[in-house]
Amino acid sequence: MELRQLKYFIAVAEERSFSRAAQRLHVSQPPLSTQLKALEDELGVRLLDRSNRGVTLTAAGQVFFDEMRAVLARFERGKEMARNAGRGDVGTLSVGFVSIADYSILPPALKEFRSLYPGMAVQLHELTTDAQVREIRAARLDLGIGLGPLDTPDLLFEPVATEGLVLAAPTGHHLTKGGKAVDLRALSNESFIIPPRELAPGLFDLIIGKCRAAGFTPRITQQARQMQTVISLVASGMGFALVPASLQNLRRRGVQYRPLRGPVAALELGIVTTRDDDNPASRNFVATLLRVAQTGDFLGM
Repeated sequence: MELRQLKYFIAVAEERSFSRAAQRLHVSQPPLSTQLKALEDELGVRLLDRSNRGVTLTAAGQVFFDEMRAVLARFERGKEMARNAGRGDVGTLSVGFVSIADYSILPPALKEFRSLYPGMAVQLHELTTDAQVREIRAARLDLGIGLGPLDTPDLLFEPVATEGLVLAAPTGHHLTKGGKAVDLRALSNESFIIPPRELAPGLFDLIIGKCRAAGFTPRITQQARQMQTVISLVASGMGFALVPASLQNLRRRGVQYRPLRGPVAALELGIVTTRDDDNPASRNFVATLLRVAQTGDFLGM
């Protein structure tokens, strides 16, 4: 049984005429009749009653018509869905992200991506950069949004945004009064809250380097895995933190943000993928992230 035979049968059944079906299919009538006779022979039943008044379905033909019309409809839908999947228009995309991205590039990128590709479901996983690397290698993530630099020869890291560091300080602290830029040297004897280096080496080294450039090594009294936790510890008065500028979008009672004097220390946010990534949905998501980054329409650019 061939797909062509099924299409011929559906056309004849709907047109109730061999000649009209042949015109609709852009074929001559003899091959059409031959193919339908072969179909009936293969099934061992008569599907069509032929007479001078036209063509009608037999009881067996009606049952076959109802089933095959549904099959062909699913077949056509399957072709369209396959084409859509090939373009990255439908399916599921698993994306990891560091918490910083949730306060900067991720929300506007998701909004644009969903408007462009409504058939794509995006599964989000908040993970540190090192955890994203493990999940991408294990093929449990399609891509990640992490912090650079990244020393992973088997993966690609494509920078999309840079953010300067700002000071997160307990509200009302005497060293941050007036709302002016803070000289980091004034904090040389204060406690600092920093993410562990093994989780965010780029951010950790940037903070330490900024402090050493100011003439001191920070006294780290607390370490926290997530930036939300860092901010919470600052709000509780446990110490100060140097955080990406986009964290100012995280409004937390008890925390004030201040710019730093001197050269800006820039943190790199980028896309992590496999080197052989051929997923069209991933490519579409990356392109969306890059477009949003170019607009600079979020804090920290």
